Amino acid sequence: MTSDDILKGLAEAVIDMDEDRALELAQASLDAGMDAYDTIMHGLAAGMEVVSEKYDKEEYFVPEILLCSDAMYAALDILRPHLKAEQTGSGTVVIGVIAGDIHDIGKNIVKMMLEGAGLQVHDLGRDVPVQRFVDEAERLNANVIAISTLMSTTMEGMRLVIDELTRRGIREKFSVMIGGGPISQDFATKIGAEAYGRDASEAIRIARKLTAQEAAS
Repeated sequence: MTSDDILKGLAEAVIDMDEDRALELAQASLDAGMDAYDTIMHGLAAGMEVVSEKYDKEEYFVPEILLCSDAMYAALDILRPHLKAEQTGSGTVVIGVIAGDIHDIGKNIVKMMLEGAGLQVHDLGRDVPVQRFVDEAERLNANVIAISTLMSTTMEGMRLVIDELTRRGIREKFSVMIGGGPISQDFATKIGAEAYGRDASEAIRIARKLTAQEAAS
């Protein structure tokens, strides 16, 4: 079995909710000497991207998402101890869905992938008030505040989080990353967010970069 076969198989195991197969292939990747981080990102994360698309198309629903998550986490438990020191990350991310929105599947997928990348993730859930994002980020001394929404009517709440950070005089302490269906780079720039994650994979790359920058500052 080639490395490409293993990565494809891991993605399919996640999509097919096949925990046993995910475990088998995670171990096979280690036996083959594959890099654990690459396996997570190009195997498990790639599978979860498809799962997210299936949810958006109403092909999968919450029960399927949970079973896909079980398969991903089972494989992560095998791979995570083999991440290299520079891959594990040491940053802290506070993540949640902004007030007024209860759509959290995309947020949950990003959370799983952040954890897979070795970051400390504190999930505030959905319909999170502006004040709570700021309170928790400050309490935890987080590096990144990650905010999502799937509703255009709640986008303004993202700006209010940044405004609240500024009002408290702590804006420079945190990087703000936003994402979700109606969000764009233009909107992120407009409200002063440090980053926009177009999809879950990009969100992980950005979060790792931002936490590294915060740690070095």
